[in-house]
Amino acid sequence: MATTDKIRVLVVDDHHMVRKGLIVLLENFDDFEVVGDAGDGQAGVMLAQRYKPDIVLMDMIMPGMDGVTATQLIHDSCPDTQVIALTSFSDDQTIQSALKAGAISYLMKNVSVDELAQAVRKAHQGKPTLAPEATQALISATRRPPEIGHDLSEREREVLAWLVEGLNNREIAERLMISNSTVKNHLSNIFSKMGTTSRTQAVALAVEHKIVNK
Repeated sequence: MATTDKIRVLVVDDHHMVRKGLIVLLENFDDFEVVGDAGDGQAGVMLAQRYKPDIVLMDMIMPGMDGVTATQLIHDSCPDTQVIALTSFSDDQTIQSALKAGAISYLMKNVSVDELAQAVRKAHQGKPTLAPEATQALISATRRPPEIGHDLSEREREVLAWLVEGLNNREIAERLMISNSTVKNHLSNIFSKMGTTSRTQAVALAVEHKIVNK
């Protein structure tokens, strides 16, 4: 018996009418099959894990578990499922968080039906579709100066962490089982990379920018 390979879609949005509207729109296309819908992120994750859809249309801002968290969980537990962020929010933070969480595409809810359908098909092929707002957010991110401490090595971060704890060079050397001269070299590199000239400044920046966890 012949079978048709439809693109299986899950719709996640906290607005009932939006979900039902999307389902109707998607089912007008012969190559789509809506396998379920959910009104919050947690339910969306559970349905994604149960049905293993090809595509999840994910709202970003929802009560309880938000779309970014749900996207990350689906990305981790259902590697063959692609998530498309479909939202009304175009702020840089939401866009970058969604893409970092694993969303392949970021679309605004004012997207046309045909554009949405094309984005679903492209996502199924592993190809992203970004709203102009999302593209601009990514461009802006590349133009920002790198965060302080981004280029510190793992060992330098360890030395800095003990510096924040108030240890002197000898104590740091003992904790890390390295020589005093090696600690001095690490501190010189830390100061240079952070643009500081003293232990006090380095500690203040480390705390302010949350460079270390201690």
